[in-house]
Amino acid sequence: MNEYTYPILFGVTIGLLTRLYLLKTDYRQYPTYLHGKIIHIALGFIAAGLGTIAVPAIMEKEFAAITFLALAASQFRDVRNMERNTLNELDQYELVPRGKTYIEGIAIVFEGRNYLVIFASFLSTFAYLVWNVWLGLVAAVISFIVARKLMSGSRLGDIVEVEYVKPHFKGAGLYVDNIYMMNIGLEARREEILRYGMGFILKPKNFNARSTIANLGQRQAILHDISTALGVYRDSGTPALVPLAKRDLDDGRVGIFILPQEKDVEKAKAIIRNVPTLENAIRMPTKSETNRAGKVLR
Repeated sequence: MNEYTYPILFGVTIGLLTRLYLLKTDYRQYPTYLHGKIIHIALGFIAAGLGTIAVPAIMEKEFAAITFLALAASQFRDVRNMERNTLNELDQYELVPRGKTYIEGIAIVFEGRNYLVIFASFLSTFAYLVWNVWLGLVAAVISFIVARKLMSGSRLGDIVEVEYVKPHFKGAGLYVDNIYMMNIGLEARREEILRYGMGFILKPKNFNARSTIANLGQRQAILHDISTALGVYRDSGTPALVPLAKRDLDDGRVGIFILPQEKDVEKAKAIIRNVPTLENAIRMPTKSETNRAGKVLR
């Protein structure tokens, strides 16, 4: 044992606790329990070790050791590829798929969390060695807060208003409010849709939100999350019972049609509001220099 033993153990512990704090299996059931979690905890331990060792290496002027951080970045990019490939394979067997945009967002999150672990370990170990263990604990708490803040992200409820509308038919056409969803020819299917179906209208709060919810990946994420949380009344080979999200081309509203197994309007609205706003779907046309100089977009 030497002067760095306790600071290293402290930094690794803080990094591992940060990863555990950010690791959660929710209604989406990913990462899976138990083996999926073990993989991410093991990677978190490696990230914590890298972030911790960097501080003593700098103090001992062993600058070559810092190159391991560059190696870590390469390895954690492979984590993103692993998650992407796994989820793409699983998505083929979902009744309501996540979609590639949602999958890419999940993969980026898992890569980013390892970098947050490195940050937490580095900061807490640095505070321990430069000052004392108490300031190391303060740095650890700050790291937890920063990590949680960075990984929380925005929700759909921040950019849209959600309104329930009962689906209805005009002839063979299925509508949610005035938004056409699809054509249903069989009378039996129409009766099932009217019995089990629910419709929602997403009203964008601004022009940026209108562009964001127009993204097909964002709409698919909504359908997947609500179908996962409330169940879905369909099986393979029943295209008439597929949940849909269609856009009103005039005002940018999006109509959502679902067939949940649990028909609870308030719960469904809460789930839709809680759907993450996908980073790859966010659009901000009002930030364009051209639009700033011209008419205000609404």
